[in-house]
Amino acid sequence: MTGSTQIVHVVDDDASFARALARQLRAHGFEVQTFASATDFLAQVPRDTRGCVVLDLAMPVLDGLALQEAMARAGHCLPIVFLTGHGDIPSTVRAMRGGAEDVITKLAPEEALLAAIRRALARDEHQAELRVRVRALHERFAGLTPREVQVLHLVLQGRLNKQIAWELGIHERTVKLHRTSLTTKVGVSSVAELAQLAHEAGWHPDEAG
Repeated sequence: MTGSTQIVHVVDDDASFARALARQLRAHGFEVQTFASATDFLAQVPRDTRGCVVLDLAMPVLDGLALQEAMARAGHCLPIVFLTGHGDIPSTVRAMRGGAEDVITKLAPEEALLAAIRRALARDEHQAELRVRVRALHERFAGLTPREVQVLHLVLQGRLNKQIAWELGIHERTVKLHRTSLTTKVGVSSVAELAQLAHEAGWHPDEAG
């Protein structure tokens, strides 16, 4: 499933545990999907799916940590809450360094898991909003002409209009017109704002057009 609906994806090879957990989470109002293995999850869940993953740390073939790494390589942005049958400090450290929201034992109080899932869903919401903003910024920069991109590159390097005119072999007044046009298209009024938006968008003039 894709879209704006947030789904809690439970990945656990213990079918009875997964069913019980799914019932528990649905009783608290969450939409839930279950998967018997990491490979099933990777095969069935698109990258743009919203929600989070509640993931068993110890599974055959592809364990939780391996799935976390595979998700990162594939561009899956879903926050992960790990579940483990027993405490394992090295695995916990590795999971958290990999960006996990939390690592919780299966015997932990229900509220601990629910709190972790709510944090993970809030994080997913924030990440989704950020992706929308970055896409919108990319669209603004994509509307620049090749000459405006050249001018922007030099503006972000701190060059003055006369320096830009000399380097591009054009009149200084033409540089001013290009600057006005590009700031209008990007929707800013100052070089500082322009630099900030370029940074947020991960936009680099050297790589544009």
